[in-house]
Amino acid sequence: MLRTVLSAIIVLSVAAFLIACDEPNSTVTGSKTTMTDSELENSIRAKLSSDSQLKAANLTVSANAARNEATVSGTVDSQALRTKAVELARSTNAGLKVTDKVDVKPHELTRAEYTADQARSERTKAKDLKETIGDSLDDAWIHAKIVAKLIGDSNTPERKINVDVVNNVVTLRGTVDTGTQKLDAERIARSTDGVKNVNNQIKVVAKAKA
Repeated sequence: MLRTVLSAIIVLSVAAFLIACDEPNSTVTGSKTTMTDSELENSIRAKLSSDSQLKAANLTVSANAARNEATVSGTVDSQALRTKAVELARSTNAGLKVTDKVDVKPHELTRAEYTADQARSERTKAKDLKETIGDSLDDAWIHAKIVAKLIGDSNTPERKINVDVVNNVVTLRGTVDTGTQKLDAERIARSTDGVKNVNNQIKVVAKAKA
């Protein structure tokens, strides 16, 4: 009887060992199964793909499962999407440390894509911010593109800068902390399609030292 029981135990132990060895993507340490790098990467990709916009962005993921760390890279249209990508990645695994290497580059509508309804909406937003947009679709289109670029550029405090566009001429107003920020805002405006000229009236007001 004892011999039969021992034989059964041995058979069960061998079976358990063979089952564990048949898991090529997992590492077994005692009774604890640890996720591999590829498994963690695939889990993060699945989370990102659950959002249609992030799926279309085709972000790159690399992971170190042993250290519970991951890096998400690529480009998205807005800061909101960037934040969502990082949050979804973090939710994949408890305590996961995510390095954010996602850039924000707003999609630019071509002049042919831009509609009168979009222009009306842009003028309403501009009016609320005490900004001026001319009567043409070109002016509204240019305004929308410059504002989007300023928001997407981490070097420019967009909320401190007013953008006026009349007859394809851009006037920048407001205050920034450094001369570099002023020049960056002008560079963005000048590099925007359709802009004929830029009047940079931004003032530099350095932050008071604490």
